[in-house]
This record gives sequence, C-alpha cells and structure tokens, in this order.
Amino acid sequence: MRHQRYNPNYKFVVEPESFNKYTDRELLQYCLGATMYMPGTKDFLPKILNCAMPGLTTIVFCFEDACAESDVPAAEENVLRTLDAITTAIENGDLDADSVPLIFCRVRNQAQFEHFAERLTPHMAKSLTGINFPKFNSENGDAYFAYLKQLSNRLGEILYGMPIIEDPRVAFIESRMQELMSIRAILNKYYDLVLQVRVGGTDFSSCFGVRRGVDYSIYDIMTVRQCLSDILNIFSRNNDFVVAGPVWEYFRASKEMMFDELPKHTLDDYLMKRKPLVNHEVDGLLREVILDKANGFVGRTVIHPSHIKFVNGLQAVTREEYEDARQILGSSEGGVHKGQNANKMNEVKPHTNWANKVMMRARAFGVIENENSYLRLFSEAN
Repeated sequence: MRHQRYNPNYKFVVEPESFNKYTDRELLQYCLGATMYMPGTKDFLPKILNCAMPGLTTIVFCFEDACAESDVPAAEENVLRTLDAITTAIENGDLDADSVPLIFCRVRNQAQFEHFAERLTPHMAKSLTGINFPKFNSENGDAYFAYLKQLSNRLGEILYGMPIIEDPRVAFIESRMQELMSIRAILNKYYDLVLQVRVGGTDFSSCFGVRRGVDYSIYDIMTVRQCLSDILNIFSRNNDFVVAGPVWEYFRASKEMMFDELPKHTLDDYLMKRKPLVNHEVDGLLREVILDKANGFVGRTVIHPSHIKFVNGLQAVTREEYEDARQILGSSEGGVHKGQNANKMNEVKPHTNWANKVMMRARAFGVIENENSYLRLFSEAN
C-alpha cells in the first residue's frame, strides 16, 4: 500500500514509501491517514479485490455505532468471510498484497470482541491489522488490550489496538484529567500494541448537546476543543503516541469534485479567507485538517470516500518543511540555524520533536514542492 495512488502521475519531490501491516510500528503509526469507517454489514470485498479505490489505505468495519445490534451476527460473518477471501486471493496470486488497505474492526464491547475473535483463524488474521476499541476508558481498557495480546499470540499475527477516547468521563472536566492519566497508564503498559490514539468528536459534542456546522470547525466548539487539547497534551507529548483527528460529518455526494482548471489563488486564500474552493462540505474539511496539523493530529476518521484524497493529500510535507526538518535532525551540535527559505530560525533542541514528526509524515505521504502544490495533488488531471 502507498499513499496518493489516486493521482499516479503526480511528481513528488520525495515519493511516499510503501507500507503494510508488517511495517515497523514507528512508521506505520503515521501511515493510516484518512481512515474510512463503514458498517460491518457492507460487502466491500468486490472493491478490494478489484482495487476499485486506489486512494483508500485504511478501512474500519464497524460493529458498534454504524451497525444495529440485531445486525452484529451478520456483520461478523461478513467481515470473517472478507478477511478469508482477501488472504486466499493474495495466496493464489489473484490480488497484489500491496493493493490491500489496512483493515481494522471496531468492536462493540468486550463480549462481542471475544465472540468475534474466537472465530478468527490465522488465515483470516493475515489480512487484519487490528481492532478499534470504542468508548475506551480506565475500566474497560486493560481488558481490551490483555485479550488483544492473548489473541495475537494465539494467531501468531501482530494485531494492533486503537483506543477511541470518547467517554463522558473525559468529556466532563471534573473527571477528565484523572481519567486521561489512567488511560495513559494502560497504553504505556501495552505500548507496542498501540498503533494510534483516536478521538470521538461527535461523542464529545453529544455530551454537551452541540454539533458543529459546515462553516466552522470542531475547534470552534469550546467544550470539545478543551477535550481535544487535553488529549493531545497527555498523549502526544514527546511524540509518544500518534493521535488522529475526529470525523468530519459533512459530505456532498456529487461526483463533480475536480477542477476544470487549477485554481489561481493560494490555499490560504481559499480556506482561511473563505474564497470558495471545492464546495462548502469539502472546504470545511480542508480547513479542519489544516488545524489538525497545526495542533499535532495526524490523519483522521472519514465516513465518505470523497474525503480520502483531501485528507491524505494535506498530510504531505512541503519541501521547505522537509529541508528544515532534515537540517534540524542533521545537526549534532544543537544551536540555531537559518531555515530553508531564510525566513525562520531552526532551533535544534526545541524543534526536534516537530522535525521527527515531519520526517515520518514525509515518508508516509511524500514531499511536495510548496503549499500551492496541494491543489495540483488534489486534482487528478495533471
């Protein structure tokens, strides 16, 4: 699997690297990008076997919110069949393993996780990257990861866990910090099994009876912003864990998402000064992803295929960022240096964590010339 394959003719300064579930965790945790959720009942197998969505790199089959409780048995059956068929197709030479997205399952609760896992075979598990744990908290978290570790050992396959922090105890300020520190202790215990920390912006919003509109971002909802800020503070310090951004709820089903000709203005003109770029729904997503990056999130959950290329495209690193990061990481003596475009200072020690994150994003998503190149990357007509 490799990012940005929806636009195969695009010329990168540095090409994105290929990855799969066996890629070293240090890099793989940065590679998920736009992680698309779908109901566990959805028959997505034909699209995977036919490589119908080259830009899709990560999918999650959901047994929880996207799936009625009565449909869970059918959803489990569908996912098990899908995993088995993918592995068989790869072994038979009918499917290139590099074309298969990372596949996760979001379980409903511990009991449903165990029921599903008991039916997993080593053959199926070859095509499964991990499990998403919803409503992850200090009470259920240790049990989730303990069973995941046991399952990985039984199957002889690496299976990662991704906690989704969205519990009311994190939403409410009086319990938040104690809860986050307890969750942090659990994740430290199972560090090698944690691929990403994910957040539930919609669940947090629900706790306060609010919902962001299409014309503003999750960061404008003050109560939710505080939750996200504290999660980043606890889990992203020193790049200990990669934290992914919350879902953007708006989409437009129209297929007309391409530019007739490349836009003439800068990305900042379109997204920050509100000059229309694509449409309200996509422009709002792009603004929020820019704020994600500014705050330290890497990738995010998506619920519609039209979001994938915009989220993954914006994860690419500009040449200026890349060269600044290389300069910082290449300096053995510390100190301060003039940046790539002679427009900033690169202070080695304070900027090292930033530089490490930039280099990982560059490996996962590629390096482009400058910020205006994002517009060309989004366009399939080059």
